[in-house]
Amino acid sequence: MSLALWIMRHGQAAPGHPDPQRPLTDVGRQEVARMSMWLAERLDEAQLARLQIAASPYRRAQQTATIVADRLGKPVQELALVTPDDPIEPVIDWLQAHALASPWLLVSHMPLVGGLTGRLVEGDPRHSLPMPTAAVAELEAEVWAAGCARLRAFRHPAELS
Repeated sequence: MSLALWIMRHGQAAPGHPDPQRPLTDVGRQEVARMSMWLAERLDEAQLARLQIAASPYRRAQQTATIVADRLGKPVQELALVTPDDPIEPVIDWLQAHALASPWLLVSHMPLVGGLTGRLVEGDPRHSLPMPTAAVAELEAEVWAAGCARLRAFRHPAELS
């Protein structure tokens, strides 16, 4: 049985401090709205019915996840271990424990989203997928472990304009 995972970078955020409180800009909200429409079209009925959404506690990630969740009719769970500079291995451990029964959308930040995607697909800790704001990587795997996933799709807002 194949497992599905979508990894999303938050939309464009305003500059400022403290970093965890930076909000999305108007452009960021528009980017996320475009990507949420793409996700809604991409998910089949079974995936949508079982989809769970988790996001970093940072404001811009929570705002991104909420826009997507509202479009998909889903709640958002806060996941503290996916902030920008968190290590990747605990996230993979979390996926192994939580992402076996249902598909997930994880909303987080660079460099974590690029590094996590690279590790799951390539297996090499030095590999990272460049991810513009609001980009989404769609992965498929039999098990969530380094080098065990396949990149099924990768989209970012500029492709959907």
